Amino acid sequence: MNKLSDTIGKICEVLLPIPEEFYVGNTNSSICICTLSSIKLLKEIKNSKIFENVAIAGRLFTENKGIDSMIKHVNENKKIKTIIVCGKEVWGHKSGHSLFELHKNGIDNDKRIINSASPEPFLTVSNSEIQYFQKEITLVNLINETNIESIIKTIEKN
Repeated sequence: MNKLSDTIGKICEVLLPIPEEFYVGNTNSSICICTLSSIKLLKEIKNSKIFENVAIAGRLFTENKGIDSMIKHVNENKKIKTIIVCGKEVWGHKSGHSLFELHKNGIDNDKRIINSASPEPFLTVSNSEIQYFQKEITLVNLINETNIESIIKTIEKN
């Protein structure tokens, strides 16, 4: 099954390329925003006044490479303490769900996110990187919230 899904993934990359998109804001901020699959919301946040209070804003499409990248980023940027997860969940991948399950439960011996409902929730990051993420990062669950005013209120509280 992994070879089939890898092949399908490579075909999708060629036919439907989705550029990795993120915006760096105030590098002294401890807040990040993850808009999951909501590209329009990401651009709204980037263009809003509240963005000056955000370290980085980006999307999260996949339950494996995407989460790996996020875990590496927070381990390299120790100022980050809060990730607000908002926007529409990624259909099929459920990357937001997997991110919260990783934070709560970690990974098993096969590096699979425990209790993930995603199809391929296997990570490559180290156990120590995951433990740092679990211990030092607070996740705020606004999955499926796309109203920028609600998200701004949450940012202002953090």
